[in-house]
Amino acid sequence: VVTIGFTVSETGTLNVDSASQLNGFSLWRDQVNQAGGLTVGDKKYQIKFVSYDDQSKPNRVQQLYSRLILEDNASFLFSPYSSGLTNTAAVISEQYGKIMITTGAADDRTYQLGNKLLYQMYTPASHYLVGALDALQEIDPKTKLAIAYADDAFSKSVVEAARDYAKSKGLTIVFDEAYGKTTTDFSPIINKLISAGADALVGGGHYADGATLARQLSDQKAPLAFLTLLVAPDSPKFAELGDAAVNVGVPSQWQPQVAYKPSFGPTAAQFVAAYQEKYHQEPPYHAAGGYAAGLVLQHAIEQAGSLDAAKVAAGLDATDLTLFYGHVKFATDPASHGLQVGHQMVLGQWQRGADGSLVKQVVWPK
Repeated sequence: VVTIGFTVSETGTLNVDSASQLNGFSLWRDQVNQAGGLTVGDKKYQIKFVSYDDQSKPNRVQQLYSRLILEDNASFLFSPYSSGLTNTAAVISEQYGKIMITTGAADDRTYQLGNKLLYQMYTPASHYLVGALDALQEIDPKTKLAIAYADDAFSKSVVEAARDYAKSKGLTIVFDEAYGKTTTDFSPIINKLISAGADALVGGGHYADGATLARQLSDQKAPLAFLTLLVAPDSPKFAELGDAAVNVGVPSQWQPQVAYKPSFGPTAAQFVAAYQEKYHQEPPYHAAGGYAAGLVLQHAIEQAGSLDAAKVAAGLDATDLTLFYGHVKFATDPASHGLQVGHQMVLGQWQRGADGSLVKQVVWPK
């Protein structure tokens, strides 16, 4: 048996996206175990998970990752969901020399602190809104752009890069404001961006704030021709907003419509079918990222033929894979070790299907 430890936000503000990530981890584990386990040299190992509810709280993460390492003897770690919680977990994993595959942790700065054993599955935050802004610039280069975003590490990292990129594309920013990550009344922000004459909005944060913002924009009939929010619209739960979800875009790490020819692991169609059979819904990108994290760790262990951390880390450093999830490759220079440099994002958008139901389509790149 090989033990993999991690925390999940079973409760708290991050629970929707964290639950999807856990679904991806679990499907990977179940499939590997059913196929006989991880192949390590001439031995087979069953995968055992140990996980705890971090309640979406950093202080819980620090305690629990210490417990996973010191009491539960986890050989490898997956990250919690979100950049903020992962930053806290990384202090512990690095202290004890444990490999941690990070998913749901896109903030570039996490990988620029001298960490040696973190490996990022997501396209970095600095690239999240590039596709949306490219699409917007092509659709209407004279658009008046508003930026409204959650005051957290991930969202600020995304917007910091997006703000500069929008200016480089010649887009005019007429409103730019952060909001508290527990905000539930967006009326003041919506009134300001309407007064500023904005006809496009990018921003958001995570599920709770993003879904609330989208619903209130619809309720107040904000005259936006273009709306792209981080994270929230990727969840199947977002469709419960009904008309408020229509035409809302989301920068996505992965969508079922994107077809890659994998060099390891299942095809996208096989992953989607297995996920739908187990969970009775289409997989969001958080689930795909979780499953892909398992595949990447599996590949490195099997290539190394060992569970030794140094040998597996060398395998991760050498990773240059195409999965159903896309290309995966990690930076190996000391200044940004573990940063994802291979994976590319797409822009999804909720649209009405021919039968009137809400479906998510890939709208960028063309």
